Amino acid sequence: MKNWTLRFRAVDKKNFEEVKNAIKSIETRAGTIKYQPIEVGDTLTFVCGKDRCVKKIIKKFHWPSIDAMVKEINFKRIMPSIESIDEMKKIYASYPDYDKKIEGYGLLGFELK
Repeated sequence: MKNWTLRFRAVDKKNFEEVKNAIKSIETRAGTIKYQPIEVGDTLTFVCGKDRCVKKIIKKFHWPSIDAMVKEINFKRIMPSIESIDEMKKIYASYPDYDKKIEGYGLLGFELK
């Protein structure tokens, strides 16, 4: 088992708070080589500025696309404060190079406890 550090940008503080308060139960990242070794049983230390919290991974997912992901998982478990899948897609597209990364590597999802 390993501990990984995942950072949230200050502009994404709301996402960090949702993870910390267990409102958001699944954290996703583009499935790049950096995140592929993360496994069930590992812990994730989430950092946003000076705040941090630790969660354990109880399930790992790998989807080829956002559409495949939302067929399997209710989008509210990933982005609790949004109202639609279109809104979710816009948010993913707002991250630097995310559309290219998802196209190349898919999405990884980590169910947290």
